[in-house]
Amino acid sequence: MASTRPLQSLMKRMGTRNCSAVSKGILSSSEELMRLEYDCSAHNYHPIPMVFSQAKGSCVWDPEGHKYLDFLSAYSAVNQGHCHPKIIKALTEQAERLTLSSRAFYNDTFPILAERLTSLFGYEMMLPMNTGAEGVETALKLARKWGYEKKKIPKDEIRYVLIGVSFEQAIIVSCCGCFHGRTLAVISMSCDNDATRGFGPLLPGHLKVDFGDADALEKIFIAHGDRIAGFLFEPIQGEAGVILPPDGYLMSVRNLCSKYNILMIADEIQTGIARTGKMLACDWENIRPDVVILGKALGAGVIPVSAVLADKDVMLCIQPGEHGSTFGGNPLASAVAIAALDVIIDEELIQRASEMGQEFRHQLLKVQQQFPQIIKEVRGRGLLNAVELNSEVLSPVSAYDICLKLKDRGILAKPTHRTIIRLAPPLSISLEELHEAARALIDVLELDLPKMQKDMPKVVEETIPQACDRCGRQV
Repeated sequence: MASTRPLQSLMKRMGTRNCSAVSKGILSSSEELMRLEYDCSAHNYHPIPMVFSQAKGSCVWDPEGHKYLDFLSAYSAVNQGHCHPKIIKALTEQAERLTLSSRAFYNDTFPILAERLTSLFGYEMMLPMNTGAEGVETALKLARKWGYEKKKIPKDEIRYVLIGVSFEQAIIVSCCGCFHGRTLAVISMSCDNDATRGFGPLLPGHLKVDFGDADALEKIFIAHGDRIAGFLFEPIQGEAGVILPPDGYLMSVRNLCSKYNILMIADEIQTGIARTGKMLACDWENIRPDVVILGKALGAGVIPVSAVLADKDVMLCIQPGEHGSTFGGNPLASAVAIAALDVIIDEELIQRASEMGQEFRHQLLKVQQQFPQIIKEVRGRGLLNAVELNSEVLSPVSAYDICLKLKDRGILAKPTHRTIIRLAPPLSISLEELHEAARALIDVLELDLPKMQKDMPKVVEETIPQACDRCGRQV
């Protein structure tokens, strides 16, 4: 878990004030704004103490005018860069004309997005939603409905067990270490105890398998295949630490899903829309999932947009009244998404992500050569990369502490877990800006880390690995 010392220290220094006393909007300093959020907003995030006030391209400014380079891209939501002028133009023009019709009526923008998405990605139909989590929920419902309607998975079969009775149902298989959002259905697949404890009972009908292990996946398919509706996976596990599967794994998954008549469902919310140097991360093995979930960069960081892609045999299992969203497919979001896709294609951001990603990993590997005891691994694809640090050498400092020092040197990054720093800048970033980030990391490891290790109190690390409540896997 990330250290809370900097945040607690900051809030203690700033004190507290009544939220209503500052409702006139006169606050402008970073400290005042962070304090206000801390007082008046739920503590469901642990942000780096820096306030975004303005952004353009790969650059961000705080209220005091300090400039930073964004190496998180809102978890890959702003692949096109902050406030891209073509996308903002599409937003403002559409906002002046029509913002919402709901799906109770047709509008003149959503059909254009639907045609654009299906033709660009090669699927027959799409279903629009707003957030990535909604997209995942849609895919889960779609898979189960397909399982009952097309695969003929038995419904409502009662089976006696040791404790009463349970209702058999269509099963979804997902991967250990996965991250698909924060909704109740999604955390029912999670291996993160922080995400699951205190929110039970979790939804049944889920099985787990190790990511990258095709043999283990087939064993589950053999044992339960007649009741499995779908296999949900990330082509690269982002929140787990930018974990890449073994070469050939995605092709093996494709073959197994076809063999056992199970929907292959790719969560491309973070890895899609050019982030990895291909339009979809699944394109690295030239495989076509049955269902693809898109989000984040589909809205270019301007407005939430998500979509589920599938062919008619799957998509038309859902009939009117069985699923929907008031804002899903709204004309404002549709106009933004069309412009977001145009920018990806017109500015050749797929190729740019591939080339810049190779150069960035080259720079990071040079940093690793300089600090081989500290940097355990550099990995990634395109401009989705991670630096994993050696916890024993790093202690008592965490990756969060390293990110705080990177922030002080003008680089904004966020850790995932205690020892991994995810680095995913906008695809429009320049070569010099990539080099600037590498130089900042060198300075932090060479100059800041020794001082932090000297000044921080030693902590006793947990020596017993924690087991996932959901699947028993050691995490």
